[in-house]
Amino acid sequence: MQELRAELRTQTGRQAKKSRAAGLMPAVIYGAGTETLSIAVPQREFEKTYRAAGESTLVRLNIAEKAYNVLIHDTARDAVSGQVIHADFYAVRMDRALRARVPVEFAGEASAVKNEGGVLVKVAHDIEVEALPQDLPHGLRVDLSRLDVLGARIFIKDIAAPAGVRIISSGDDVVAIVEAPRSEEELAALDAPVAEVAAVETEAEAKKAAAEAKAKETEPETK
Repeated sequence: MQELRAELRTQTGRQAKKSRAAGLMPAVIYGAGTETLSIAVPQREFEKTYRAAGESTLVRLNIAEKAYNVLIHDTARDAVSGQVIHADFYAVRMDRALRARVPVEFAGEASAVKNEGGVLVKVAHDIEVEALPQDLPHGLRVDLSRLDVLGARIFIKDIAAPAGVRIISSGDDVVAIVEAPRSEEELAALDAPVAEVAAVETEAEAKKAAAEAKAKETEPETK
């Protein structure tokens, strides 16, 4: 299990900025067996832990000589740099099953892509599961080598769940599919310019006005 140290956070405003400058990232912990606490974690240690654990693997969070079993429940990122600037840690009970979204880990090569020029489309990137915290998988493996013909699909029901894990997502949902390659005509049609609706409407209105004017010219005069 990944471990991460943290400290209680009391600083706000300018003091919080100083903490960030010192390499500490603000965070909160809440959930089973704990009140909501404002904490700070070392930025580099958090990033290393997050890469290894993701949001579906238990992390032991050590705060003031007390350990909590947590999941990294949510993160906020800087809009420019993409760096995580805040995290929520959710404390869990080890004897109670919970639901989480687990990433799909694609492996192997689709022979329909290699041999028939098909286009691989990865439809699902995570799947909802239910398990005790200690049984939550880091990811669910999907073998793409099963896609051996054009149009072949892999469904969620085709994925073997590890022991103690129940898949919640619909088994009929598609995880991956190999589509037939587009013909030159289809690609050309996609690139062809599309007439503007406004222009079409203007042309129709012009024809209508011309027809009405012609009709008036041919109307017999009344005395």
